[in-house]
Formats: sequence, structure tokens, C-alpha cells
Amino acid sequence: MEAWKQLTEQMRKEAERQLEVVRRGVVEIVPEEDLKEKIANSLLTGKPLKIKLGLDPSAPDIHVGHTVVLHKLRQFQELGHEVQLIIGDFTGRIGDPTGKSETRKQLSEEDVKRNAETYQAQIFKILNPAQTTVHYNSQWLNKLNFTDVVQLAAKVTVARILERDDFTKRYANGQPIGVHEFFYPLMQGYDSVKLDSDVELGGTDQKFNLLMGRTLQKEYGKQQQAAITLPLIAGLDGVQKMSKSLGNYIGIDEAPNEMYGKAMSVPDELMVKYFELATDLPDEELGSLKAGLEEGTVHPRDAKMKLAYTFVRMYHGETQAEEAKRHFVTVFQQKALPDEIEDAELPVSELNGGEIRIVQLLVTTGLQASNGEAKRSVSQGAVKINEEKVTDPNAVVRLEGGEVLQVGKRKFVKIKLV
Repeated sequence: MEAWKQLTEQMRKEAERQLEVVRRGVVEIVPEEDLKEKIANSLLTGKPLKIKLGLDPSAPDIHVGHTVVLHKLRQFQELGHEVQLIIGDFTGRIGDPTGKSETRKQLSEEDVKRNAETYQAQIFKILNPAQTTVHYNSQWLNKLNFTDVVQLAAKVTVARILERDDFTKRYANGQPIGVHEFFYPLMQGYDSVKLDSDVELGGTDQKFNLLMGRTLQKEYGKQQQAAITLPLIAGLDGVQKMSKSLGNYIGIDEAPNEMYGKAMSVPDELMVKYFELATDLPDEELGSLKAGLEEGTVHPRDAKMKLAYTFVRMYHGETQAEEAKRHFVTVFQQKALPDEIEDAELPVSELNGGEIRIVQLLVTTGLQASNGEAKRSVSQGAVKINEEKVTDPNAVVRLEGGEVLQVGKRKFVKIKLV
């Protein structure tokens, strides 16, 4: 604690303030003493800390679950530190084996590049670009020759790699593990070596990978980073981790009405956690909200509407948040059609004597992505025309133009024949 001992009283108060901000909402800091020393040294030298986040661009869209760590990065930026954003364009071709029961399909270089570009556009809705440096780890990993790779692999034992729960379980169950998967944590750790990262952030499921960064930095004679883990948010089902593949997510790029409507389906018991980890609600306001919910002076519905409004305001602005709230109240609470419904152009050539199959209509208007999805929606009673349910997937409907087609509670279009 050499640097900490050199702090003036004023500096110590600032260091303690920073630690308090960083601790908020995190699961673990490994080790916290190292982080304290790094913050103290930063104050003494005036040099910002380098805070690393590695992103595996396996999917192009960011959801609210991803933003937990992004908000913590933003807090570090507000404390004067700088973010190292690592786009894993090289590691993404392997795929992070964390939590996987089988070897992941390797992404093509084109897929990784396309997803990475989308990631950046969404990430800077939260992070300050002026305090963020974006790196692609292919910049250094592509340059390693086979001798370099063997030397890197020699830094860690197989026993250490097999400490990972997912590898242990797969090995015990006789499920295949590709040797290339062992290199994922090594390469993520090597990123920290190349960039001299001071701190690395990740979800609790990333702890092994984060600690690998510490291990390799020590092996290469570098200062070891501190590792900070953050909680994983359960999705809208209240059970599984938020995931696009499970459909239990709120995407930060989704349309305002869709985002608002999804947020209104967050389980009551998860509301406070969503507020704490995934919004910018000030601590004082959050404290009042929590107390009101506990004392019964704040109705859960009102708190949920505030959560939905906050999400839309953060990613689309105040005006869109007001409009999304009005749309929700009109459609769901007053059970009326929204005032403004987007037109969906339907070529007359799609009609046969003025008629069309309901499944074809749903796909042609873009309300459903496939015939199978359309059939399921109809069978489940989620489809209406002019507020009348259509429940037969084989139904044929007559159109004259101007009909309101609805799927579920949030999707509306007005048919416009062209």
C-alpha cells in the first residue's frame, strides 16, 4: 500500500469516494487491495487507469443485460479513467466456451466484422467516445507465430484450465472439448498483457477469464490487473439469464414502443435490480423508490412504468419516452387502438379475388418473419384484424384496404393496397 500511504487527506477522501462508486452493484473485486493501490497511484501521478472490457461479437445486438458492465465502465469514465474496449474479432472466431455444453460454431471474419460495427454504434449510447479506445485483438493475435503460441500455452497448466466449471462438466459427461477452446481464456488474458490493463470487468460467468489476465500479466513480468465481476440479470421470464436466443431480452436498439412494452413485463421482484444495474437513476431517487415499494406507498405498476420510461428515455430520448408511455396507456390500459399506426403496403397482385391467406398476409406485411412463426401466432390467438381475432392458421381473409392488422400487444399496421 505504498501509494495509498503517500496520499494527502484530500486525495484519500477522493480515493475513498472512487472506491465507493466502483463497489456499488459489483459482486467481487479481486483483489480489492490492488484496486485501492491503483486508484491511489492514479491520483498521485494524474494518470488515468486503463479499464478493459472484452467483447465477443457473436451477436450483433446489445440488450439490457449487456449494459450492466457498460454502466460500470461509464462510472469509471466519470471518475476520470479511460476504457479499453476490446472487440474480439480474433477470439470471436473461436467463440467463448463459457457456459456452453458443446463446441460453438466458429464465426466467419465477415460475421465478426459486421457484428463489431453494430456493437460500437450501440455501445456509444452509454460510453463516452472521448474516453474510449477501441482495439481489435486480431491486431496482435494475428501476428503470433506457432512458437509464440506454444510459449503462451506453456504459461498455464491443463489442470488450471480444467478448473473451469463448463470444461469440467463437459469432460465428466464425455462431451467433446476442442483443444482450440482452451486457447480462448489464454487469448483474452493475452489481451491484458498487450494493453497493460489496470482493471478488467465482466459478468460473474467471466471470472475465470478475468483472472487469466492476472496470471498471464504476472508471467510476462507486468503489473497485474484487478478483476471486477458484476451480476448477471435474469431476463423477462425471471429465471434464465437475459439472452436474445431465449427471447427474454430488452434490446437497446428496439423501437420505443417495443422497449416500453417489454419493460412492463419485467417481474415485480426484479424491478429494483433492473433499476440498480441497468439504468442511470440517481441513488437518492432509487432509494426513495425502493422504500416506497417496501412500505407500499409506491404501486409496483407505477414503478414499472417509471422503469419502462427510463429505458426509452436513455436510448431514444425524452420525447420518444413520452410517446411510448402514451401509446402504452392507450393500447393496454384503455384497450384502444393507438392514434398513429404505420401503413403496410400490400401489392394487389398478392390478392386472389380480393382475398389472401392470413399467414401470407402476416409475412408479406413484415409482422412475422416466417410462415411457421405466423401460424403459431394465429393458433395462439395473438392475431387480430380490425380487433377481431383470427384463430385458424388456414383462414383466408378479404381485404379492401385500411384494415388494422395486429399481432400480440405491441405490433400494429394498417393495410394499404398498392
